[in-house]
Parts: sequence; structure tokens; C-alpha cells
Amino acid sequence: MAYFYNGFSILILVLVLGIVSTCMVANAGNFHQDFDLTWGDNRAKIYGGGQLLSLSLDKISGSGFQSKKEYLFGRIDMQLKLVAGNSAGTVTAYYLSSQGPTHDEIDFEFLGNVTGQPYILHTNVFTQGKGNREQQFYLWFDPTKNFHTYSIIWNPQHIVFLVDSTPIRVFKNGESIGVPYPKNQPMRIYSSLWNADDWATRGGLVKADWSKAPFTAYYRNFNAQTCSGSCNSRFSNGAWQSQELDAYSRRRLRWVQKNFMIYNYCADYKRFPQGFPPECRQ
Repeated sequence: MAYFYNGFSILILVLVLGIVSTCMVANAGNFHQDFDLTWGDNRAKIYGGGQLLSLSLDKISGSGFQSKKEYLFGRIDMQLKLVAGNSAGTVTAYYLSSQGPTHDEIDFEFLGNVTGQPYILHTNVFTQGKGNREQQFYLWFDPTKNFHTYSIIWNPQHIVFLVDSTPIRVFKNGESIGVPYPKNQPMRIYSSLWNADDWATRGGLVKADWSKAPFTAYYRNFNAQTCSGSCNSRFSNGAWQSQELDAYSRRRLRWVQKNFMIYNYCADYKRFPQGFPPECRQ
């Protein structure tokens, strides 16, 4: 599949937020200050006074990091440049998650491929320990050539996944129809680069080429407009308000889903022969 260049000017998604001023954190991040390198020994590295981070994977181990703080609601932005060349068998994961058997989670996962073939962007939402809400996309650019911004907007009404400020997926609060929604458990930001060649590329048919290791992904320009765990109670009381996507953003969402979505669990009849999950009706 060929990559596409987006020639449209990208308008930033507008959210109108009612904010308690003492709770808001607008954090132009520094990796030294905001994150811990959690595994992988020297395969995870921070450069440039905290402005650049890299994760690497070799045949022995991958690597990962996590945020020092927990967050409840907000907008999280991170720029990534993914593993270049033959990335088959690798997964670069970037996500929010709480802990425990009833954890909540909001996932970006980038599934590597052989040289010249597109990455698959895999998204998922877990609520109260239950996931299985996968949507997958090709990207309209080569994510290994330059940095691109991957964002999560999470508020009491919906979760929006964005790529370069273009919405690709919306998961709405479905509590009114009996679907749990992540609103009470603060989450940390996590990222990891790891070996998943038993499933990541064509269902595990294409294995990692370890002669090309180490595989390396890069991160920069982390930004959080959110709240630390110390003011979760204010947020759970509805301090944030937001509008729906504007008309331009809705058109961009439809454009992505029409042209680049390659899997949607809400259209998988074989997987749900007795009927789709209730949130699919939204």
C-alpha cells in the first residue's frame, strides 16, 4: 500500500473546557522530570537535557518508560518517530493505564512490518478490565521518516484518538446503555518497544530479522494538559466540560475511517454472531 501525503492544513480540534484553575497542569514535558525508565537497562536513553528519549529492542530485551505522575482526564500529546526499515515483529506501545484486574486503559500500538510496507496503528479501550474494542488503521504517511504527534483526549464525555490533530477514533461514554466508562481510576502514561513476532506481523507469519537489531523508536515534545492524581476528586465532580467535535473534525474523522481503517470490531460479524457490543450502537 502506498503512503499518502495530507495536503490539507490541519486545524486543531477545539475543546471548550471548564477548569478549576488550581487543578490544571499544562506541562511542556521534560523526560528527566516527568518519566522513569522502567526496564531494558541501557536500551532506554534520554538525551538533550530531557528533550529526546529513545527505546531500543534487541534479541535479549526491549525497553520501556512510564510517567512519574498519574492523571485523570486531559489531553496527552507525544511525538514519535517509529522504527525504520524492516520492523517486522516489533510493537511500539504508547498508552494510558491504571493497575489491577479491573484496570482502565487507552491504547496506541504500532505494529511493525517488512521494509516498504505500512505500519498498522492498533487502538483499544479497556474499561473495568475488559478490552476487545480494537480498531486498526494504516497511516497516510510514513511514520518512520519524521516525528508525528499522537494524542489522547480523555474527558467525562468521550475519548478521542488523534494523529497530527486529526481525530481517527471516538469512544463515547456509554454508561447510559450499561457500558462502563473510564472515569474514576487515574492512569499513568506508558510506552514500550518489545518483541511480538508471534503475532504482530501477519499474525506471526513474519518474524523479526535480528540481523537488523537494535530496533529503535524516538520520542520528543511530550505535553500534558491534564490533572495530577492530587485533584482527581475535582475532575470526577465534572469540572471539565467539552463540546463535541466540530464539523471540520467530523469530516476528518470520516475521511480517516473511510480510507484508512482496516479493522473495526463493531463490524466483525464473525466475532459477534449474536450481535455487536452495546457501545457499537453509539
